[in-house]
Amino acid sequence: MSNVTEFILLGLTQDPGLQTLLFALLLIISLLTLAGNLLISVTVFTSPALGSPMYFFLSYLSMIDGFCSSSIAPKLPFDLVSGKNTISFSGCMTQVFAEHFFAGAEIVLLVVMAYDRYVAICKPLHYTTVMSRPVCALLVGTAGALGFLHGGIQIVFMVQLPFCGPNVIDHFMCDLIPLLELACSDTHTLGPLISANSGSLCLLAFLMLVASYVVNLRSLRTQSSEGHRKALSTCASHVTVVILFFVPCSFLYLRPTDSFPTDKAVAVFCTMVTPLLNPLIYTLRNAEVKNVMKKLWGQIMKTDDE
Repeated sequence: MSNVTEFILLGLTQDPGLQTLLFALLLIISLLTLAGNLLISVTVFTSPALGSPMYFFLSYLSMIDGFCSSSIAPKLPFDLVSGKNTISFSGCMTQVFAEHFFAGAEIVLLVVMAYDRYVAICKPLHYTTVMSRPVCALLVGTAGALGFLHGGIQIVFMVQLPFCGPNVIDHFMCDLIPLLELACSDTHTLGPLISANSGSLCLLAFLMLVASYVVNLRSLRTQSSEGHRKALSTCASHVTVVILFFVPCSFLYLRPTDSFPTDKAVAVFCTMVTPLLNPLIYTLRNAEVKNVMKKLWGQIMKTDDE
């Protein structure tokens, strides 16, 4: 049973001058993240030219990134300048669930996207049959369901912990390790189980992704130079996103349940920078998406002129 009804978040820094600078920077990042991911989702959903499974998954990846960033990012910049840096117990648990729900769904979706590339490269003649729209919808639904299960397991573990005080979290958001340090009970058994839920998901998915791209690269050696170039460009974008996601994830959860000074910086990268970079990576390296965006922008400007 918990006596704590709210938590105090210490945030990123206590320096007033640095807080103002970070407020402006993080607010800009938050707005750009939402705009970039929304643009990709709208572009894919409204363009028949981007109707392939790869873009179908990309649109949902952008939606997940937008939702994940929105569950944490809006509160962070305003906490820096408002001085009101408290969060209720239920709000804290909701934030933990949202963080791990969206992160879990994104991990599974990245594996799904790697499977899509595997089928496209290694079994091109069967691609349209294997990756039909019902199958794609089922895979996206599975990603959401597994993300919900992952977040739910974390909450089931966390609500069992008693919080008697203190209630000060040396972080800018509620997360597993900072909360474990505040629990007024022995967490030597439960703590590793909670971290293992995230750590094992990161490790298993990363190993699956590495294996899929080893197979893909071996298959690309037998393809024509044009097909090789295009497939390699698509895979490079996906591999870049995977690295940006899984390196910080592994640092945070594939380790003992202790806080490190770099945790805040890594968490900012995970929750704000990576969701901003993902749409840029997929857009700047993809001529089809850029062309469709140009046409969409041209239509909007033409409508405004009329």
